[in-house]
Amino acid sequence: MASDRPKQYLPLAGRTIIEHSLNAVLNHPAISGVALSIADGDEYWVELGYQHKKPVLLAPGGDERCQSVLNALNVLQATANETDWVLVHDAARPCLRQDDISQLIECCKHHSVGGILAVPVTDTIKQSTGSGETGTISATVDRSSLWHAQTPQMFRLGMLRDALAWALVAGATITDEASALEWNGRMPMLVKGHGDNIKITCPEDLPLAEFYFSRLRSTSNQ
Repeated sequence: MASDRPKQYLPLAGRTIIEHSLNAVLNHPAISGVALSIADGDEYWVELGYQHKKPVLLAPGGDERCQSVLNALNVLQATANETDWVLVHDAARPCLRQDDISQLIECCKHHSVGGILAVPVTDTIKQSTGSGETGTISATVDRSSLWHAQTPQMFRLGMLRDALAWALVAGATITDEASALEWNGRMPMLVKGHGDNIKITCPEDLPLAEFYFSRLRSTSNQ
């Protein structure tokens, strides 16, 4: 992001990105609280002084996403049951819609595994012969069954914790929570969300997130 601080603490619509992401989750009536993974030595979180009427528990961050999530699940074990549903959300996705959370919960609550928010791929997908900022096209990939994974991703606490722990021990490549369940032979659901639930990754994502967020806020105030 070429910034002086982690991207989740950058300003967005009068607050920080992480505050909007937390509010998007905590303001939903089905959510009881949040376990937030914070990196060791993160001074920005303390300075933020974030508060909510629902509990926000802190967990140590890990070197990789899967380790941070596993640490948060271990913290939740003190107050939640093995079969309770948990939703994992990126701190850098501040434009999450309340109705997308509701849709995910409604679709997954009776499923044997759980599922994730995602959107179908609409762009033409090219496969490259190499990696980097340039390459040579080796094939055009059929996009009819491809989806962009988003968050939240919803699974039962015990099942997700065990899947992450086993995958880490085995040295498997785990890019999101669903991939840990997939590695364990399970098939999570895909639940269609909205394309404006973007993850802020590059500097050009910030003005786009500002636009999406202002549009969401104006809609909710009508």
